[in-house]
Amino acid sequence: MKKLKSSLTNMALVLTIIAVVAGAVLASINAMTAPQIEKINADNLAAGIKKVMGSDDINVAEPQEKTATIAGKEKTFTVYNVTDKQGQNLGCAVKTSENGFGGELQVLVGFDPTGTILGYTILQHAETPGLGAKAGLWFQPENGEKRTVVGKNPGQCNFTVSKDGGDIDAITASTITSRAFLQAIQNAYDEIIVKPTDGTTGATEQSK
Repeated sequence: MKKLKSSLTNMALVLTIIAVVAGAVLASINAMTAPQIEKINADNLAAGIKKVMGSDDINVAEPQEKTATIAGKEKTFTVYNVTDKQGQNLGCAVKTSENGFGGELQVLVGFDPTGTILGYTILQHAETPGLGAKAGLWFQPENGEKRTVVGKNPGQCNFTVSKDGGDIDAITASTITSRAFLQAIQNAYDEIIVKPTDGTTGATEQSK
């Protein structure tokens, strides 16, 4: 086989061939793994809904999206209405987000029909490990009344950090993350529970 001359043209040709082959391999791998990744994400979401609603014995309706402009920014909420096996309304799980210290903080929160928080889980974050990343555990019930959001209704308490005069203690050294977390849930409450929903959720309207 004749050896290619070392020239700029030949080098560019070789690099082009390598890039094309590598691109084809990556595309093939992506095509094979995408369905599995999608299934994993769907399974994780289903488990998350059960967790935030506090029950495994539930029926979850097809997701519905609602978009709202809040403080000049467009926000999208994904709502999963939930019933028990007898068809009784249990409330809804809402996917909501807000910008934290390191980037988008995405929260899945469960509300009962009155707007009281049943549970929450962090779906995505870019917060500092050991600090803002603690949001997934910090606001859980086992950490005490001053920290937890579970069992609280954002329309019936001051749903902000104590540093701002609110009822909830912020994560130590992570006030920005704490504010973003609480704001994400407050936004979900305001837009999905309080405002007329046109069938988006069966939650009972609350006055603030």
